[in-house]
Amino acid sequence: MLCSCLLFFLDSCNEMKMALLVMLLIPLLSAIPSQALRVRGHRLKSKTFRSPAILLSPGSVSNKYYYDIDFPRGHIALKSFRAEVVDEDGVPVPLHETYLHHWIAEPYYALKNNGSGADAQKLPTRKKVLNDGVCNVLGQYFGLGSETRHTATWVPDPYGIEAGNPEKVPKGGYEEKWFLNVHAIDTSGVIDKLRCTECECGSYNVTVDEDGITIPKNYTGGLFCCYDQTQCQLIDGFGSNLRGAKRKLFLQYTVTWLDWTNAKVVPVRIYIFDATDTALLDGTSPGDSCQIEYQVKECSPEDRATNECIHAKTAKAVLPRGGDVVFGVAHQHSGGSGSSLHDQDGRLLCESLPTYGTGKEAGNEAGYVVGMSTCYPKPGSVKVSDGEVLTVVSNYSSYRRHTGVMGLFYILVAEPHRQ
Repeated sequence: MLCSCLLFFLDSCNEMKMALLVMLLIPLLSAIPSQALRVRGHRLKSKTFRSPAILLSPGSVSNKYYYDIDFPRGHIALKSFRAEVVDEDGVPVPLHETYLHHWIAEPYYALKNNGSGADAQKLPTRKKVLNDGVCNVLGQYFGLGSETRHTATWVPDPYGIEAGNPEKVPKGGYEEKWFLNVHAIDTSGVIDKLRCTECECGSYNVTVDEDGITIPKNYTGGLFCCYDQTQCQLIDGFGSNLRGAKRKLFLQYTVTWLDWTNAKVVPVRIYIFDATDTALLDGTSPGDSCQIEYQVKECSPEDRATNECIHAKTAKAVLPRGGDVVFGVAHQHSGGSGSSLHDQDGRLLCESLPTYGTGKEAGNEAGYVVGMSTCYPKPGSVKVSDGEVLTVVSNYSSYRRHTGVMGLFYILVAEPHRQ
């Protein structure tokens, strides 16, 4: 009888352990696209890290660069990079408290031992590692904004973003490292949250940019007005009892990767298109005419009466090297209604649409873009050619004015798929 009871107890414990394991795995698996679960024969690795502390008080802005961040080392194939803002206890912070304007992650080459030694002192301490184009000012490998919690970054099998290739490291004592740029705005107690998140210059009461250069009068809002340590206007008396107290937050990011040598990975090239790129129109050098942001004027009464208040921003850019498009996603701010990328003949390559939140909890904040849809074409089904002119279209609602909006389109291109 005792043995039977003991066996029953052990069986029950095993069932409870199994149930607990399943409960723990469900949220983990739901965060990874189904394609990630089909990786066979390779060890898929994943690790979660945190940025240095981001200190914010009501209405304040933090826009800092963090070098030599924690990141997987070695020659690897990056499969995804997921990120969100959390507090000291790891609790996700909603956008209506701290707005995540953007984060970017990018590799660079750094001199070992901080550049000590006579020969090393003649070399730059850091060298940029940019993506493959087409905007020189947008060199990131990964990057999102408010949409970060519900936007896939998974690189489909058998593709991967190569990192840590020792053969690509410059001679002279360099090593590959990574940096983060995190731009966060605390909107607690501000007069107008939307004007703060859109970096309207009047709400920040600034007349010069971060370098002390006078801001043009026709520039009504954007990155020049919400730089690091600027302050958005607060409701009178709000936070007077806090006496400069700052909230400590972090960008928590999870990197998933494969060891390059242990997997048959097909490398991809990263291209970022910008709806403000005027290189082809101006005849300037490719990649040097991306403005990153732009303004959306309020529509006319006539357009409002016919429900035609859509502002479309269009740009064309030359793709340096073609292949198969295997992933695509756009980046837009509040007011965005979707973006698309087209080939030289006007054929749709990818359309990316925003999801807006409807509640208060983190990941579902009403009025904010909380996700962007992605494209995962079947390998070989969407092809682009070397030197082809692609068109990006970014649409925003113009029922009201919007400042500092963005219309970026990120794609991954691989060598042509062989049947």
